Amino acid sequence: MPLNSPNQENTKSIKVTATSITASPTSVVFLKANQNRKGATIWNECPNTLYIDLADKVALNAFSTKLTSGSYYELPFGYVGAIAGMWEAAGDGFALVREFV
Repeated sequence: MPLNSPNQENTKSIKVTATSITASPTSVVFLKANQNRKGATIWNECPNTLYIDLADKVALNAFSTKLTSGSYYELPFGYVGAIAGMWEAAGDGFALVREFV
């Protein structure tokens, strides 16, 4: 069964902001709260696991999702709050973040 939104006009986006976040073993805000956000994606381009939380801080024991190397995450529709991430360890790599407004 396909997902259906009765009010699709509010989910259309014409602008995308691209950001690259360098891998860090400490909590980093990936996106600040944005009332105009329609959606966001995060791609882990680091050999280490990335922990994400729908908040302004994340911890290895308090997160909403974790992304192994090469994994992709789509933000839940309608969420306009802050998003934070951190990697399990320092390493070469980054997260590709896209915010749709």
